[in-house]
Amino acid sequence: MNTIDLSGKVAIVTGASGGIGKAVAITLASAGASVAVHYGHNKAAADETVREIESLKGKAVAVSADMTKPEDVEKLFEFVDSRLGTVDILVNSAGIDGPRQTLGNDSIDEWQKVISVNLFGPYYCSRMAVQRMIKKHSGVIINITSDHVKIPWAGYTAYCSAKAGLDMLTKTLAQETADKGIRVLSIAPGAIKTAINKTVWEDPEMLKDLDNKIAMGVPGDSKDVANAVLFAASDLASYMTGTSLVVDGGMLIYPDFRHGG
Repeated sequence: MNTIDLSGKVAIVTGASGGIGKAVAITLASAGASVAVHYGHNKAAADETVREIESLKGKAVAVSADMTKPEDVEKLFEFVDSRLGTVDILVNSAGIDGPRQTLGNDSIDEWQKVISVNLFGPYYCSRMAVQRMIKKHSGVIINITSDHVKIPWAGYTAYCSAKAGLDMLTKTLAQETADKGIRVLSIAPGAIKTAINKTVWEDPEMLKDLDNKIAMGVPGDSKDVANAVLFAASDLASYMTGTSLVVDGGMLIYPDFRHGG
């Protein structure tokens, strides 16, 4: 039986004050990694993530940065260098979906914000991580994308475009760095219960409609995604790069078609 041990590894998890990012941070720490818990604005929530990790005898620090500002991201990595050491695992989890607006009736500023957080943020972080990982000839970068890399979502052109771009960034960066000891993967969640889509879980009709879109019939949990990240970050996935692990309960196999077209 393989047991994943990340002792001695340093991980940076963006958007780790809640949702998927929080679950990832706690899971990596539980496997022995020292974790930098990134947050944008909610310091109290990030501190709570740190406390939960420390209660499990793990090591973590909270650090704030605006993902849309490269100078902020650079300072984040310098902070981690000084507090925990050089990054071994980067998980780009920070993201927003923005308001639902059809093209032409949308806000250009909102569109740019979603692209900046969801695509430029991971780019800035990956750029900083690669500079460090190349020196060690070792490292793993994991991008949290979405089923909406494949499935269009009316009203969310910015979100879908950003996640599709992040998927291709994953593949291209993997191609660039495969001979430098760096692996780059993406994890594509489907419908996962997080605070950002709480209105769906609290509305029986909306939840029923969502369940019908999932082959397994139920939405996933953040822990499901975190477990996939743990595997991808570990030596168990040492021969994997430039590809995506889908964690969606079968949403991508279009369960509506199971009884015929």
